[in-house]
Amino acid sequence: MGRPGERDMSRRDLVAGATAAAALTTLPAGVRAGTAATDKPVMATVNLTVNGQRRELELDTRTSLLDAAREHLHLTGSKKGCDHGQCGACTMIVDGRRINACLTLAVMHQGAEITTIEGLGQPENLHPMQAAFIKHDGYQCGYCTPGQICSGVAVLAEIKAGIPSHVTADLNAAVTASEAEIRERMSGNICRCGAYSNIVEAMTEVAGRQS
Repeated sequence: MGRPGERDMSRRDLVAGATAAAALTTLPAGVRAGTAATDKPVMATVNLTVNGQRRELELDTRTSLLDAAREHLHLTGSKKGCDHGQCGACTMIVDGRRINACLTLAVMHQGAEITTIEGLGQPENLHPMQAAFIKHDGYQCGYCTPGQICSGVAVLAEIKAGIPSHVTADLNAAVTASEAEIRERMSGNICRCGAYSNIVEAMTEVAGRQS
């Protein structure tokens, strides 16, 4: 037998549950149906420019940008890794800035310019970053590579624009594509194969061409 306090708590829980159930059964059928219907998706028309092409989508407002690209536009290069914004496999370039596409809703980017890995280059005409990744074996299993490449392109654009990072020693001097800068800025893109040194080499080569 439990203590008196425990018996009282159990009775209260039982009474509260029974009362709630009884109240629900007394509601008009229309009210009960209306309560259940709150899960009905709210749809919205979203206009995006994806890889230079204007696209109009009718989406559930809860659809992430990643799912819009993968499931609705069939651009499956961007990967769904952790789906929590921790691995960077879903990285896309939106209006010139890299973002984790799994953490943002498509409706938040009405009219935005979006670049996925498919928009950077094609097998017969590779983007310099793609070519450098191949040359330096920076892709390993390849799952995270689309996000790594998109992030790498955006990182070098940040450096070229003079945007400092946490490791930038002198805010009054020009920002350079040093190994420390590249590693710091790419730290949000995880490679479980451990190709980090090769990725740094690939980005350093591309940075050298751009300087």
